[in-house]
Amino acid sequence: MLDKILLQNILFLDIETVPEVYEYSKLPASTKELWDKKMQHYRKENEKDEEVYKRAGIYAEFAKVVCISVGVIDKTKTKNSFRIKSFYGDDEKQILKDFITLINTHYYKKNALLCAHNGKEFDFPFMARRMLINGLKLPAALDLAGKKPWEVNHLDTLELWKFGDYKNFTSLNLLASVFKIPTPKDDIDGSQVARVYWEENNLKRIVKYCQKDVLTVAQLLLRFKGETLINDEDIVIAEE
Repeated sequence: MLDKILLQNILFLDIETVPEVYEYSKLPASTKELWDKKMQHYRKENEKDEEVYKRAGIYAEFAKVVCISVGVIDKTKTKNSFRIKSFYGDDEKQILKDFITLINTHYYKKNALLCAHNGKEFDFPFMARRMLINGLKLPAALDLAGKKPWEVNHLDTLELWKFGDYKNFTSLNLLASVFKIPTPKDDIDGSQVARVYWEENNLKRIVKYCQKDVLTVAQLLLRFKGETLINDEDIVIAEE
């Protein structure tokens, strides 16, 4: 299957999300009740409310998108180059609208693919849910209603690595290490995104982290296909 996939038809992506309300204590009473009810089956024994709420950023009903980074591979006979663009800010609706415009314009054909790590479990459904919450029409690439599995043009590097083993979860960082994909060591990790957004008000730092991950996803797929990695000098980050 991977041999038949053309790299230039793939839009690699990664998203960063944060809770809409940073602290559990600041939630409106009605929202707090709904959150507690949703978490009743996920709460660990003796886990405090504030500790449980640290996971709010992964639930689309209680969180928002603050960054979407996308990347495309430009393949030549001698090398692969990679172009990255990010949509980010405090206005989630605008971020999603800009992303919808991009994929409706360039990634609407049958051979176009969206690719993310754990995208089928997180990135793709999270974006679709937030689009609906923001009153936006789903682009064809994320509108899965009525589609057969083979009609969904989504690639997931985690799913590819599972080889049908649904008990297995392997992080992007671990796979990058296993496949000797170089990644920056001086950045934040996913658990720090909400703090960096709400306490530091440092979106640029989050964007840099998101861009690093979308590059790593592309490098991982290249490894899966047995192709040469992208060199640092062949990475282009689009200006705002």
